Amino acid sequence: MVRNDKQDKKDKQDNMKKELYIRQRIVVILCLILLTVNMAGCGSSLFSYPDSFENYYNNHKKDEGVELSGMAESLAVIDAADETDPNYISSDYADLLINQTRLEAVESSHCFQRLYPASITKVMTALLVLEKGDLDDEITLDHDIVLNEDGAVVSSLSKGNTVTVDQVFHTMLIKSANDCAVILAEYIAGSEEKFAEMMNQRARELGATGTHFVNSNGLHDDNHYTTAYDLYLIFREATKYDVFIDTISSINYTMTYVNSSGSQVSEFMESTNHYLLKDYDLPEGVVMFGGKTGTTSMAKSCLMVMTENQKGERFYSVVLGADTKDDLYRSMSRLLEKTVN
Repeated sequence: MVRNDKQDKKDKQDNMKKELYIRQRIVVILCLILLTVNMAGCGSSLFSYPDSFENYYNNHKKDEGVELSGMAESLAVIDAADETDPNYISSDYADLLINQTRLEAVESSHCFQRLYPASITKVMTALLVLEKGDLDDEITLDHDIVLNEDGAVVSSLSKGNTVTVDQVFHTMLIKSANDCAVILAEYIAGSEEKFAEMMNQRARELGATGTHFVNSNGLHDDNHYTTAYDLYLIFREATKYDVFIDTISSINYTMTYVNSSGSQVSEFMESTNHYLLKDYDLPEGVVMFGGKTGTTSMAKSCLMVMTENQKGERFYSVVLGADTKDDLYRSMSRLLEKTVN
C-alpha cells in the first residue's frame, strides 16, 4: 500500500507537470499567433497604437542619441484615451484634424490605428532628400526602375537619362511617380532597402512610433504601415522647408531631362490633389497650401493637406481609407469646414 500511495502521488505530480507544460506551450503559441497577426494584419483592433505620443515623449527624452527635449512644445499631443472622439462619426479608416497654431486636436478618429499610407509615404522620402541631399545634384540612371505592382504611376525616366534631384523631387510629389521615389532613395542611401532603414530611424526620431516603412513610395507591403497621427508628425516636419510647400502647392509641373542620346526631353504633369485642380470645392474661408494623396487597393483613398483659415491659423488634416475618391474629398471637406468656425 505504501508503495502504491507513493506511486499515485508521483503520477499526480507528473500529470500536473505535463498539464503545466501544455498550458505554457499554449500561451506561447497564442502569443506568437497574436504577434503574427499584429505584424501582418492592418486595420484590426490588434493593430492599435500601443502608446500615446505624450507617454512616448515623457519616457524617451533621448532616443538612440537623438535629443527630444522641447520637441512636444511645437506639437499637438493626443493622449491614447482621446484617440477617437465618440461624437465624431466617420466611415474612413482614420481621420485627424490638428490646429497647429493652437496645438490642439479638433477631430480625431482612430488616429493611432496602424494603416497603409500608400503614396503619402513619399512625404517621408521627400523629408530625407531635403535633409540629406542637394536638389542641384545631377543623377544619371544606370538602370531602369522596375516596380512589381500593376498600374503603378511612373515617370518617363529610363536608363541613361540625366536629371537633377530637384526635377525628380517635384515629379515624385506632384505626379506621385513611384519610380522617382526609388531613384531618390538610391541617390541618398545607395539602395531602397538601406533608405527604408533611414526612414524608420527618422520616424522614431520624430516620435512616429506606430510607423514601419519597407519602401520609399508606399506601394503595398503588409509590413509597410503608419498612423494618421504619425503622418501629422512627419508632414509637419517636412513643411518646415519652403521648397516642400512650394512643390505640394503646384498645380502642374514640367520635368526636363536629357536622354541617353543627349536630347532634351520634357514631361508635363498635373497635381494629384484635386482641390488644387478645382475638381472639388474647398469650404469657404479655407486657404489650401497643398498636400499629398495616396491610393492603393489596400490603403483605399488617402489624403493629407495643410491649410489656413482667415484668422491665419494653420491646420493639418489627414483622411485614410476612404472607399472612393468622392468619399475622400467629402470627408476632407467635412474636416476643413471645422477650421473656419
